[in-house]
Amino acid sequence: MENNITEELKVGDRFPLTIKRIGINGEGIGFFKHVIVFVPGAVPEDVIVCEITDIHPRFINGKIHKIRTHSPHRNEDVTPLASEVGGLEFAHIKYEDQLEYKADILRESLNKYKPHAYEHYTIKPTIASPQQEKYRNKAQFPIQEIDGEIRCGLYKAGTQELVDLPEMPTQMDLTMSAIRKIVDIIKELGLPVYNPKEKSGIISMIVVRQSVEFNKLQVTFITRSKKFLKERQFVEAITKAIPEVSSISQNINPVDQGAVWGDETKLIWGDEYLQEDINGSIFNLSPRAFLQLNSLQTDKLYDLATEALHPSPDDILLDAYCGVGTIGITMADKVKQIYGIEIIPEAIADAEKNAELNHVENAEYFVGSVDQVYPELLERDIHPTALIVDPPRVGLDNNLIETIMDNRPEKLVYISCNPSTLAKDLTQLTKKYRVDYLQPLDMFPQTPHVETIVKFSRR
Repeated sequence: MENNITEELKVGDRFPLTIKRIGINGEGIGFFKHVIVFVPGAVPEDVIVCEITDIHPRFINGKIHKIRTHSPHRNEDVTPLASEVGGLEFAHIKYEDQLEYKADILRESLNKYKPHAYEHYTIKPTIASPQQEKYRNKAQFPIQEIDGEIRCGLYKAGTQELVDLPEMPTQMDLTMSAIRKIVDIIKELGLPVYNPKEKSGIISMIVVRQSVEFNKLQVTFITRSKKFLKERQFVEAITKAIPEVSSISQNINPVDQGAVWGDETKLIWGDEYLQEDINGSIFNLSPRAFLQLNSLQTDKLYDLATEALHPSPDDILLDAYCGVGTIGITMADKVKQIYGIEIIPEAIADAEKNAELNHVENAEYFVGSVDQVYPELLERDIHPTALIVDPPRVGLDNNLIETIMDNRPEKLVYISCNPSTLAKDLTQLTKKYRVDYLQPLDMFPQTPHVETIVKFSRR
């Protein structure tokens, strides 16, 4: 049936469509003759004329040709950039509705994977971000020379076409103005910027991270080679134009595809670390260190995670995917001992320094993957009673899930940045644990991303 309908249609065809819900990437979803249609920029309760952009056997991609009836959830005052670059997929939706839709995305993911008793889970209302714009403490912008013109910004959604961004509504003002000043200095000094056509040039990305507490900036240039021309003049010009800059580094990544960061980072000028305050603890951050991008909401995230874990003075806490030690260190005074595990060696070096910086003496750190180090701790007769996992977007490793299930620590909290992999992991974890509640939290306003804290108790 479905195939017949999609075979009759062609790209460019138009039809009326009522938008029913939001998809996991922020696109509007409607149904045309029982076939699912995805339309970016459409909002539930919009009635549109949809134009087909792509046809698949089981679904259709479309775009808005015309809006016949505007949804009450639509934000009419939307920046034109929203249709240009990523990171603004929800900008056309009123903020209070964004919060609702984020909880819906979580429900959709649970509905897809159907973990045990998911129909009865308590999903609390999504917690709003204190700032809906200008909240990002870090900008990681490619810089390229295209047809003799230098562009620095973000890629057009789904392409390799770089859009020059003099402004970006989600970036903090200081970060954004620093990037533009640095681009001007690069032009003035005639520094060689990466040219994707000719595969020439040296500087390929500018990374600026801002400390909200101390109003300082850490600048890193990702370069294609170790060469760094006019280094002294460059540093002088940057520090003169942007007095808030406290650190300038170079990261060398000669590879065209793959990871953004190379393995080698060297300090060119200033402080080795940028410092930030989270819930009264001070953290040293090296250029590659992971930190939540919404500083103002991070305090809230850690408060809620602590509340869910309910740590006690007898607890041995395993901080899995510990990064630079932030979560564990903010809980250190509430538990007997902390063991932190992280695969990136620089992050563990930072975590050890951060424990020292905050006079934390009950923390020990290990470099390695959690699924390997956790069993090694158990072999050494270290049995964590409390476990907090904050994995990357791919979710938990299967071996780690097995170790958790075999050992069933009494307290378990999962901080997820991806509802889809969370729901998948819950299908396993709920064999031995009950889900007490899920607390969605908005770390990324104007986008479909949602952070979720899950509190478990043992069956």
